Amino acid sequence: MENNERHQLLLAKHQIIDTPRLLLRPVTLADATDMYAYASDAETTKFVFPQHQSIEDTMVSIATYFMADPLGKFAIQDKTSGQMIGTIDLRVESAKETAEIGYTLSRMFWGQGLMPEAAMALLHLGFETLDLVRIYALHDARNPQSGRVMEKIGMKVEATIPSARLLRGQLIDEVMRGMTKEEWTKRVM
Repeated sequence: MENNERHQLLLAKHQIIDTPRLLLRPVTLADATDMYAYASDAETTKFVFPQHQSIEDTMVSIATYFMADPLGKFAIQDKTSGQMIGTIDLRVESAKETAEIGYTLSRMFWGQGLMPEAAMALLHLGFETLDLVRIYALHDARNPQSGRVMEKIGMKVEATIPSARLLRGQLIDEVMRGMTKEEWTKRVM
């Protein structure tokens, strides 16, 4: 079996991940109202994507990004309230045996350690289940809070990439942080 096929099969088998406070699960159109609540918030979306202007924008995003290619893409559901409070992705590059983690969390839930909890679950999936050799994440250089999440889960700064991405008509620098399987193994032992 090719690596890509193996990774896809394993992601298909692990579409629901349970953590102490969160349920990571597939994103559906039923999440549109919860997602719109944070995707339309300028502060939440400031460093990640253009603010949604309507519930239709959110439904299109769910259908074209999350549902069209769902493996490795998770809704973050707060177990206490049942509310969908963000998303997190593990975008696998099978040929390199690596993956990128990306995430967004409603600002109403910032500062509670929820994103590190979700991200640790994806590191575990990536290293222990998919047997990846490296996982990395990128954050807008103007967003140190996102960098702090990555630091909390053990990712180290690897590079600053100048003019890496266009956001709202402006070129932005991104910071790349990463972790190897060897570093993961030392961390969990």
